[in-house]
Amino acid sequence: MQGIAEWFPVSSSGHLVVLEKLLGFVNGGISFDVAIHFGTLMAVFVYFGKDIVDMVEDILRGRWKSEKGKLFWLLILSTLPAGIFGYLFYNVFETGFDSLGVVSIGFGITGLLLSIASIKKGVGKSIDKVDWKIALLIGFAQMVALVPGVSRAGATIVAGILLGLREKDAIKFSFLMSIPAIFGASILTFGNERLPASLIWATLVSFVVGLGAIYALSTFILQNRKNLRWFALYVFVLMILVGSWALIK
Repeated sequence: MQGIAEWFPVSSSGHLVVLEKLLGFVNGGISFDVAIHFGTLMAVFVYFGKDIVDMVEDILRGRWKSEKGKLFWLLILSTLPAGIFGYLFYNVFETGFDSLGVVSIGFGITGLLLSIASIKKGVGKSIDKVDWKIALLIGFAQMVALVPGVSRAGATIVAGILLGLREKDAIKFSFLMSIPAIFGASILTFGNERLPASLIWATLVSFVVGLGAIYALSTFILQNRKNLRWFALYVFVLMILVGSWALIK
């Protein structure tokens, strides 16, 4: 589920909360969540390997004003809002993972964002047109996704589209900016500790499935922003179901 939902705009965190409660998986916790997020992070490295290598090469050679060098710094900038806010309110957001009510509200926010983006007329900016203002605004969208149920991919892709990026460029920027975000979460959670051996298989599975999900989303599903409406419908249904479950409990 992590491998699929991390890249599809439906909130992996929200799905993990719901599945863990449905399956009675009480020994997971945020360490398990970060471990499987790390697997999907490795999928990004594989799929966008050339872009990542080009960015690192330009930075090391001092070509900071090149297209790839500029993109590197914009990705770092876009990570700051969620990084700072997540660090300051880490315990608050961790508590949210235990609340079905919070997850239900998060699904509703995701559905609203996807609905708005699905009906917006496209502008068609390429990723090289992203400036610091656009990067920072997409970063604030990622900050909202700290709430369980709000899709990180959905919020950042939608922000990119609303700011004028083409679908494929909004996807690419969103997925690349996940790298420092997930690395930061991993460091914050594990510190100097190693990934528990018991979680290695979970990481591997999320990597393989995540790689397939990135390919499907980038190549077929989000070539047209109108397809976002189906994801919106899906999370709205989840909002109702999870919200009802929360009330019954």
